[in-house]
Amino acid sequence: MDCRLTADRLPEELPVLALREFVVFPYMVLPLFVARERSIAAIEEAMDGDRLVLLVAQRNPETVDPDPDDLYQVGTVAMVMRSMRMPDGRLKVLVQGLGKARIDSVIEQRESTWVRASALEGDAEGADDWTVEGEALTRAVRTRVEELLPLKNLPPEVLSITTNVQNPGRLADLVASNLQLRLEEAQEVLEIADPLERLRKVDALLKRELEVSSLQAGYQTEAPAESQDEFSRDHREAFLRDQLRAIQNELGEVDPRSEEFDEYRLKVEEANLPEETREEAVRQLRRLERMHPDGPEAQVVRNYLDWVVELPWDRCSPDQLDLDRARAVLDMDHAHLSIVKDRILEFLGVRKLREDSRGPVLCFAGPPGVGKTSLGRSIARAMGREFVRVSLGGVRDEAEIRGHRRTYVGALPGRIIQGLKTAGTSNPVMMLDELDKLGADFRGDPSAALLEVLDPEQNKDFSDHFLNTPFDLSKVLFIATANMLEPIPAPLRDRMEVIRLSGYTPEEKSEITTHFLIPRQIAEHGMSEDQVSFTKNAIASLSAEYTCEAGVRNLERQVAAICRKVARKRAEGDESKATIDTKSLDKLLGPPPYRSDHASEEAEVGLVNGLAWTEAGGEVLSLEANLSRGRGLLLTGQLGDVMKESGQTALSYVRSILAEIGVDEREFGKQQVHVHVPAGATPKDGPSAGVAIATAIASLATGVEVRADVAMTGEVTLRGRVLPVGGVREKAMAALRNGIKTIVIPESNVADLREIPKELKKRLEFIPVKHMRDVLDQVLVEPLDWQPRKRVSLSTRASQGGGMPAHASGPDAPSRRD
Repeated sequence: MDCRLTADRLPEELPVLALREFVVFPYMVLPLFVARERSIAAIEEAMDGDRLVLLVAQRNPETVDPDPDDLYQVGTVAMVMRSMRMPDGRLKVLVQGLGKARIDSVIEQRESTWVRASALEGDAEGADDWTVEGEALTRAVRTRVEELLPLKNLPPEVLSITTNVQNPGRLADLVASNLQLRLEEAQEVLEIADPLERLRKVDALLKRELEVSSLQAGYQTEAPAESQDEFSRDHREAFLRDQLRAIQNELGEVDPRSEEFDEYRLKVEEANLPEETREEAVRQLRRLERMHPDGPEAQVVRNYLDWVVELPWDRCSPDQLDLDRARAVLDMDHAHLSIVKDRILEFLGVRKLREDSRGPVLCFAGPPGVGKTSLGRSIARAMGREFVRVSLGGVRDEAEIRGHRRTYVGALPGRIIQGLKTAGTSNPVMMLDELDKLGADFRGDPSAALLEVLDPEQNKDFSDHFLNTPFDLSKVLFIATANMLEPIPAPLRDRMEVIRLSGYTPEEKSEITTHFLIPRQIAEHGMSEDQVSFTKNAIASLSAEYTCEAGVRNLERQVAAICRKVARKRAEGDESKATIDTKSLDKLLGPPPYRSDHASEEAEVGLVNGLAWTEAGGEVLSLEANLSRGRGLLLTGQLGDVMKESGQTALSYVRSILAEIGVDEREFGKQQVHVHVPAGATPKDGPSAGVAIATAIASLATGVEVRADVAMTGEVTLRGRVLPVGGVREKAMAALRNGIKTIVIPESNVADLREIPKELKKRLEFIPVKHMRDVLDQVLVEPLDWQPRKRVSLSTRASQGGGMPAHASGPDAPSRRD
């Protein structure tokens, strides 16, 4: 078959295929992998026509989408012999070079590039064009090829082919195609039209390559052992890889495993890993290269490398240090919560003055629904950082925090490292939600693993079992949330700055409902604010009579229920504007489940309004006490041990003052005191009900009613001292919700009244007390006639049948006389 290219065989127009890093010579048969869209289009258009395509080298191999000016003017016209689509979308084509051509003009197409080209005659000489110089050059080139063959590991077929080629131009092209010349040198050989001149150029290149290869072989065989040791392993591996890659490219073979290793190696270099982590990643990559690709251990190593190169080791998002903007963002997302907002602004202020300042470890503690979780998202937006939420509720395995060791099947890093990968930066706002719901079992204690995470002195070198190398967590702003602080271990609690979020006042709830909840629910139900409106009285009724909580979660559900019913009416054709008032609330939501009538309106004996703190905020407890035949104290209402002990202490105190308040101690000792704390199905505990229980027992003993418009809180001692308690703000709001405006508090809690808003404080009257005498004088309807305490010796009381002194005896100690 005559494969020579002549002017009459060259079509008028033909597509161009740009080549990177190599030149195709005439009469070469080689496979090509085509990946660029314009190149694929050129091959497909050639296959639809006469199968001819012009192969032209790029001047710059790095150019992704070359223009005509980026291509050399001389190329090789080739025939596409076969074409096959690869699974990754590339084309594998087999081409044969036919002859040289020069580009005359370019015809731009939308899909590919076409040109008008003219054939370059110059290799059409036959065997009769024999010259002495040509024969000498041909023999010299064959000799040099034979000498170079063992030094360059050229295929043996090259020597047999050169022996049978008599044409100087073809011989030059054949030898040049196997010399692995630089792009510029190969293109220079291709563009030489005169066959003898081209063969001279190839002979010069052969002579140079023979000298370099001989010198290299001499160094490799004569260098001493110590010189060989000077080459590092990395350099030797790089050299061998380059040779292997060159051989594969020459053979048209691409090893997918080599591509995978090269991709990992490039990612490791681009990840800017710490030195220790980079050494570990390189070591694991070397292990992977020696493993069977389908083995289970190889998959473990791949998983490890994927995690290492994708983690944000040095990627940080810049902080937004504009304090006015941060304040505006926080106010836009949340009403009130000034303590938290001020703390974040303080941190930003310090960060503005010192960029390397450590982030605080905050803990938002408060009842459900007050906005702890959403506040973390708002803080991240105000600071310009990414936000990651890690839910810790129900977590019992230490590996959830520190990660699994890679020896386990399906091992993964812990939730902290996973959160950083999700964020994509090393300084996100990371919220550890429901910290007080952590558990512990035989798999370890997650709270102990969090000690290193939340300690600013240690988290710079946090060690995850999966990574097995340190990771810097000092740039992360950790924010934990909890409903109660008691379940959190003391060492963990000590590492955090606790900020308590109390419940909202009725006025704050109304404001939040008006500016946040109602607009959000109207938008979520596909309506606009001009289609639905709420009156102020309706909003106040929603927050006071349809919900009873410290937060606004159930309040938003009630607003959503109203919006659903209004949306249904509009979907049925009612286009009128819906105005929600107190009358329509009863139709839409039914009767109010929470009326402000929990407190008794009439004073009664043994009935006291106590105040308690729960996870949901403050509550009013109506303690009921009664006398019956028997002895001692009976406490009911699912009370905890601390509250039971407070009841015993209260009874002992009242017994010690019976003589002072004019009550017969022997008659009172024949009665059993029964104290019940509704509701019976709700667990209760704590010492703050001691004052209320003592007041109820004193009311029973004296028969004097207790004021119904007063609530009280405080711990009582055997001597009658009133000790401070917590949750004064929540308890005050609970009293206000139940229509009680007078509150008895320990005098030591007066400082806590600063947490109560001024508008709320104006509506309440606080009575600070130091002793139970002060409490009884304030809450009993009739004042007691206190008698001076008589000193009675132990022997006198024993002779009178009184037994041990009341203040020193147990409440259930039987009397010696009936």
